[in-house]
Amino acid sequence: MSTVPPIPDDHHVKVRRRFRPSWNLAVGSFLTGSLCLIALLSLVWTPLPPTKMQIIHRLKPPLEQGLLGTDQFGRDLASMLMVGAWNSLSTALIAVLLGGVLGTALGLLAAARRGIVEGAVMRISDVLFSLPPILSAMMLGALMGSGRFTAVIAIAVFMVPVFARVVAASSRQIWARDYILAARGAGKGKTRITIEHVLPNVSGQIIVQATLQLGLAILTEAGLSFLGLGLAPPAPTWGRMLAEAQTFLGPAPWLALLPGTAIALAVLGFNMLGDGLRDLFDPRERRR
Repeated sequence: MSTVPPIPDDHHVKVRRRFRPSWNLAVGSFLTGSLCLIALLSLVWTPLPPTKMQIIHRLKPPLEQGLLGTDQFGRDLASMLMVGAWNSLSTALIAVLLGGVLGTALGLLAAARRGIVEGAVMRISDVLFSLPPILSAMMLGALMGSGRFTAVIAIAVFMVPVFARVVAASSRQIWARDYILAARGAGKGKTRITIEHVLPNVSGQIIVQATLQLGLAILTEAGLSFLGLGLAPPAPTWGRMLAEAQTFLGPAPWLALLPGTAIALAVLGFNMLGDGLRDLFDPRERRR
């Protein structure tokens, strides 16, 4: 009777490694999920109106007045952080979506047309990439004034070349595959091949890149708000809360610690989520 040879031990190790849960994905999902829930909750409920001033309760520490204390105007910090989460997240989402769509379209076009078109797209990306969001926001602010629109456009302009480069590099590899040659032999045009074959195969990398860029967009939005180039007062933003806390670092350090921690956790969450999604979409990137 023939016997099946035993499976080597290293095979079991590889199988376990392949299906090992990603801590980056788990922790990142928890942090970003919590941020999204808090942001959505702020649309229907906050402990107090975030702009309500109670001078008699100004600079109260956490738990003495409300859950997280109050600021120099007596406003409830928990409510301000909740609304600030929505303002930061919504601005970042719109900016990344806008920049991602434009950058993806340019990257697909560059990979499909090559030659002069690809060179033009890459040069445009280089020019846009050389404009930091802060500088773009300052120029737009001088023309149109500060506000959400200015922050969104400034961040989106910086995102366009990031997505264009990533999508173009990935799409070039797809265009060299045998099934693309077969599709061209079947009479499909470049536009149809791009939509039916190239875009679905690079969608995973687009999602990963968008997740990573969301963390950068939140950090950039906080920087713009810190400089007064974000949402106009009295709308609470994490960056403006940090700016206003500078004068009270001694008597009320929680004014800076709370929004600073919120920004750090949000950026960390999206970065870990992006790393986890990269491992999920491309097992070769999984850490050994």
